[in-house]
Amino acid sequence: MAEPDAAKYDQKDATIYGSAPESQGSAIVSGKEVHGNTVIGTQINIEPSQQPKPPGTPHNLPRSGAQFVGREQEIETLHQQLQHSDRIAISAIAGMGGIGKTELALQYAMSHLQQGTYLGGLCWLQSRGSDVGSQVVSFAQIELGLKLPEGMELPDQLRFCWSRWRDGAVLLIFDDVTDYELVESFLPPSEPRFKVLFTTRLHLGSSVKELRLDVLSEAAALDLLGKLAGEERVQGQIEDAKALCSWLGYLPLGLELVGRYLEGKPDLTLAKMQQRLESKGLEAKALVQAKEGMTADWGVATAFELSWQELSETAKQLGCLLSLFALAPIPWLLVESVIGQFEDDAIVPSDSEELEDLRDETLLKLHLLQRTREGTYQLHQLIREFFNAKREQFEEIEALKQGYCRAMVVVAKTIPQTPTLNEIATVAPSISHIGEAAMGMQKWLSDEELIWPFTGIGLFYRGQGTYIEATDWFERYLTAVRGRLGTEHLSTTSGLNNLATLYASQGRHEEAETLYLQALKIRKQQLGVEHPDTASNLNNLALLYASQGRYEEAEHLYLQALDIFRKQLGVEHTDTASNLNNLALLYKSQERYEEAEHLYFQVLDIKIRILGEGHLHTATSLNNLAALYRSQGRHEEAEPLYLQALNIRKRLLGERHPNTALSLNNLARLYESQTRYPEAEPLYVQALQIAEQSLGPDHTNTVKTRNSLNRLRNKLLNSGK
Repeated sequence: MAEPDAAKYDQKDATIYGSAPESQGSAIVSGKEVHGNTVIGTQINIEPSQQPKPPGTPHNLPRSGAQFVGREQEIETLHQQLQHSDRIAISAIAGMGGIGKTELALQYAMSHLQQGTYLGGLCWLQSRGSDVGSQVVSFAQIELGLKLPEGMELPDQLRFCWSRWRDGAVLLIFDDVTDYELVESFLPPSEPRFKVLFTTRLHLGSSVKELRLDVLSEAAALDLLGKLAGEERVQGQIEDAKALCSWLGYLPLGLELVGRYLEGKPDLTLAKMQQRLESKGLEAKALVQAKEGMTADWGVATAFELSWQELSETAKQLGCLLSLFALAPIPWLLVESVIGQFEDDAIVPSDSEELEDLRDETLLKLHLLQRTREGTYQLHQLIREFFNAKREQFEEIEALKQGYCRAMVVVAKTIPQTPTLNEIATVAPSISHIGEAAMGMQKWLSDEELIWPFTGIGLFYRGQGTYIEATDWFERYLTAVRGRLGTEHLSTTSGLNNLATLYASQGRHEEAETLYLQALKIRKQQLGVEHPDTASNLNNLALLYASQGRYEEAEHLYLQALDIFRKQLGVEHTDTASNLNNLALLYKSQERYEEAEHLYFQVLDIKIRILGEGHLHTATSLNNLAALYRSQGRHEEAEPLYLQALNIRKRLLGERHPNTALSLNNLARLYESQTRYPEAEPLYVQALQIAEQSLGPDHTNTVKTRNSLNRLRNKLLNSGK
């Protein structure tokens, strides 16, 4: 089938769960990760265990009746690593308290206590704000029964203990290490029997292997939520449960807090629970207030605060800046482009090396930011919520948001009306972040900037043939622009025109005509009847009429538009060429073949000279001339043109684009008309698969292709081929 040039778009215009230790004996330290009857990753008071120990195995592990959810593989990996290294660190991938570092270490130790792996003892040491050396000596005295000579200083006491330590493999667990240098002098001698395990929020250097804990899988998160809030309740609201777990970022601490909160509110739906979280963020009661039976008495934000306090002011500002981005992978080049918009270098440093240091030596090191792949980073959902709350405290918040919006507008402006596959791939990582500016920060977009995020995203989706998403964004465009600039503003007419074009492509002809006429009326009033933008509207309205068989009305409008384009832009302009193409298509529909061929040759000549032989618009002209030849039975002339057009579209748009499907369909029709049925059938099949996926099963083009395939298959049956 022949194709019009696209109607012009107006760009300008898991963790561990179970019973926590009961209070027995005197507390050694405070501040680690266990919760009530469920161990997951908050904080506990670690006490000497009074539980029975297997004969010959000294230990001071906290008591636990915990059960695993989703951490079995990590336990096995940890054991294998410990057998090949003198020391290892467990660290959270996102640096969040509550991801289960301490609990994994505790469960590993308890498991191997029962298995008798470490007969030389299992020594639990609290590292944050505590005298680690004295804890080692105390363990040796109490659990190993060593008697130290009087008058020894601590370093000598440690050497005495290490040299007389009980035979057998030994596991020492340094819990919550905040500074490796502070514990390094208390490590045991480098003997293979000593195994050292750290839990930490830091990267401890290349000399220490790491097992980084990720958040729970969806299945494990649902399992935990069900154990706390009720299995039947979760399964009965499974989609809402999945959404709730997703909002919590599958973080064990958040899941347990919310699960326990739900346990006490049996009539609260999971959907309503999520609404409360979305409304209040980390200040929501479910995430702040620990329930009875939980040892820790703080929530998610307090757990994050430990890492926040270690950041410099500029690192804090960088974290808050990153929270402006969407909850999606963030290209670092995009971050740099935002910072480049700031007039005041004191907000976040623009020097690339200094910026990298803030990222690598603070946010990444403390696991407040995740590196997903080369040049790309991401915040965890709840870390983003935490930074969101913190950024409102900065005096520079207005400058941060304005700079962010300006940078997103710059990117949006780079998206062309007909983006190629490479152009789509280049801008794709930025789309979610442009959308954040459009929908979340309209206040910080100037009147001139307002249209660009919506237009850019709309063209991005239209360029892939995903018309439903494109329509959604142009509808949002129209709502935003009308709300701020009014119904008569020229930017509003651009939105009307663009949305009408998408409606027309989906067969919504009446809606499209209404919008085109509204836009045309405003443009005639404000720009005049001779303006190129008015001509664009005339062309688009004519295109709609032609698709409905209203040929006389269409020809009249095409000729008006052509006269304006030639006067205002010249005969060699691409807009003039597009109008000529559409007029030629109309003449072909009326079997005015000589007039159509004459115009097609003019169009093809202009496009090759201005745009080049490999341009998408050139492919449209090649396709249309081929369609004209096919309708006249000039098959040998049509085939090479169809093949040229198909190759250009595959290269620039990809194998799955609707326009590629049109080329496949047209080539198949040519082969069918030549009775080359076996060659035509696979082309129809490919075209139909693409159309169903991109346009939907009921779209006009999809239905036509399906009918063509069925017709061909009947011919194949009748011909016996």
